[in-house]
Amino acid sequence: MTVTNDGPLRVAAIDCGTNSIRLLVADLTADRLAPVAQRFEVVRLGQGLDHSGMLTTTARARARRVLSDYATVCTELGAVRRRMCMTWVLRNARNGGDFLAEVADLLGTRPEIIDGAEEARLAFLGAVRDLPPAPHLVADIGGGSTQLALGTTTPQASVSVELGCVRIAERYLHQDPPTADQIATASKAIADLVDDALAALPDTEGASLVGLSEAVTTTAAVALRRAPHRTLVAYRDIARATDWLTHSTAAQRRAHSGIHPRMVDVAAASALAVRAVLERTGKDALLVSDHDILHGIAWSLASGDHHPPLIEG
Repeated sequence: MTVTNDGPLRVAAIDCGTNSIRLLVADLTADRLAPVAQRFEVVRLGQGLDHSGMLTTTARARARRVLSDYATVCTELGAVRRRMCMTWVLRNARNGGDFLAEVADLLGTRPEIIDGAEEARLAFLGAVRDLPPAPHLVADIGGGSTQLALGTTTPQASVSVELGCVRIAERYLHQDPPTADQIATASKAIADLVDDALAALPDTEGASLVGLSEAVTTTAAVALRRAPHRTLVAYRDIARATDWLTHSTAAQRRAHSGIHPRMVDVAAASALAVRAVLERTGKDALLVSDHDILHGIAWSLASGDHHPPLIEG
């Protein structure tokens, strides 16, 4: 079944990342996505994964509790198609197979571990679908990896790099607040990774920069002193926010209304990544999009091409 103008199709999209797990239940028509319910939980499934290569028992338990709630929402709202995509966190966990089996039982549909290219494609499609057709460079800065995709209405080129706010924080930013040496080391590592990513893409000079993810929205909320919704944020404001976030204490960040409690320990790393993308691309601003990979997953269910079967029994 493919979406037509005859009536909406109710779908459920779940994005399981290193830091958060999010749900979108939406009604799709041929040209419109109407949200019915949205959920967002910072679960930190990838806590410690960069060092151990394993999902911890406590992180798996946190994720199961959230996904059990999401499964109830999907059933109660009558989502007839469901797709759950897992990204860097499951691509790299040696014990990911056990977790996949647990998730399938909870949701009644088989989750997918998507590669970096598919992650970049879905993020791009979700972000630009409602934007004017023009060259866009979409930067999806996650907890474990970052995807850059370049195109107009569809991505013509994309790349995924091992850059994420959780990994940066765990590797480099060990003090509260981080020391100058830690900030400098982290900044150098981030710049090198962004440069490697950009080297794999065609010329991005004429493309507008679109930023996605909690890392971007958290940094932008500090920069703007309000919640960003499809907002253009100048580099100078991102730089100012980065300076505050890297020099503030956890207590100060926790008191900031724009920072989710579970983002407090990775907010400085998030800002360093966002600032680096602006600096290395030479852009003076980025558009903060609240449409992202979650919306791309939902749109992928408009046709039967990506329709994971429901598990019977």
